[in-house]
Amino acid sequence: MTRERVVITGLGCVTPLGNDVATTWAGLAAGKNAIGRIERFDPTGFATDFAAEVKHFEHPGLRGHFHRWCDAKARFALAAAEEALADAGPLGVDPHRFGVSMGAEVSRPDLTDMAEKVRALAAATPEEAFRAVDPKDFIVMSAFFPASLLAVAHDARGPNYTTSTACTSSAQSIADAVRVLRRGGADVMLAGGTDRLVEELMVMGFGLLGALSTRMDDPEHACRPFDRTREGFVLGEGAGVLVLETERHARARGAHIHAEILGYGWSANAWRITDSPSDGRGARQSMQAALADAGLRPTDVDYINAHGTSTQQNDASESAGITAVFGDHPVPVSSTKSMMGHLVAACGAVELIACVKAIEHGLLPPTINYVHRDPACDRDYVPNEARAARVDVALTNAFGFGGSNGTLIVGRYRP
Repeated sequence: MTRERVVITGLGCVTPLGNDVATTWAGLAAGKNAIGRIERFDPTGFATDFAAEVKHFEHPGLRGHFHRWCDAKARFALAAAEEALADAGPLGVDPHRFGVSMGAEVSRPDLTDMAEKVRALAAATPEEAFRAVDPKDFIVMSAFFPASLLAVAHDARGPNYTTSTACTSSAQSIADAVRVLRRGGADVMLAGGTDRLVEELMVMGFGLLGALSTRMDDPEHACRPFDRTREGFVLGEGAGVLVLETERHARARGAHIHAEILGYGWSANAWRITDSPSDGRGARQSMQAALADAGLRPTDVDYINAHGTSTQQNDASESAGITAVFGDHPVPVSSTKSMMGHLVAACGAVELIACVKAIEHGLLPPTINYVHRDPACDRDYVPNEARAARVDVALTNAFGFGGSNGTLIVGRYRP
């Protein structure tokens, strides 16, 4: 039985580099740094005082009843979805054949606001405390909420999924959408992810884990994936949303097709919660599964957008996994996190968009801040400057806390 081909007809994002795809891609192509001292709150006294924040972002949220439910994470998703749908053009789709698949994590409460509420509740009677609790807080904090809001905003009455696997969330949400489309469960899916990490609780928590870069004297050069002197990742935030369609539906409506999703793979390290195995076994399995799903050989891949977080263990593990799969094939590898930080639940979607733009523009985004070669990381990392290259097939990795791995392969569309 021939499976449905799945194509990409719309792209949208909100990132620290810009609040749309064009600005984000221009920043990536230029090797622009979006990392600096945190402005949203006073980071004095934190183990790390810098991050990659979304700047100058405004979105009204949904009007009416849903307005009060739209936190920043939801607004990121709404803005990215609106851009993707505008890019895709009139869908002409039956609402019951239009679904949503989003990657998201639970929202984290504002630390200052939480402290004020705790003080107020401590002085209240049980009855007063009960009345003071706002039930919307429990809904807004839920991981499923962005997908639900997108369905409401765009009358998407088909399948509705949420994937919450930390840094792998949006890559796996896109794979879920591809599965739905391949098996005929929908004609169009909005798929991607959203996250807002630059908040007191997250900066404090990841700092206590020792996972963040603490290069506070030089934040612009703090994120240095695959460089021997790397010492931690940099928190980012944002959203990436794609319009995915069956080829049949896209062609019937005369849509412009950006690219085709060729394959996906996923795996679990089954090893540790915050580290990756040194042999890269989980990464290897995920990439091999994606290649098998796409019916491709390693030598067919022209570019890899790495997970590349700038942590010692992750970068070495991913490099080992790439070498185990690709051997001596000189496929270029780069980490766009070097420029816009780690978007966690949104990173897989945004980095897939970067792959699509690399195919369209014939340009590989660089790994900036790469100076010192590490023998444990022995690939071509497109150091510091973008590189012109024809890209027909690109692979992107996403590996999550907890040990989940996801790989997507996207290719130039050929009717």
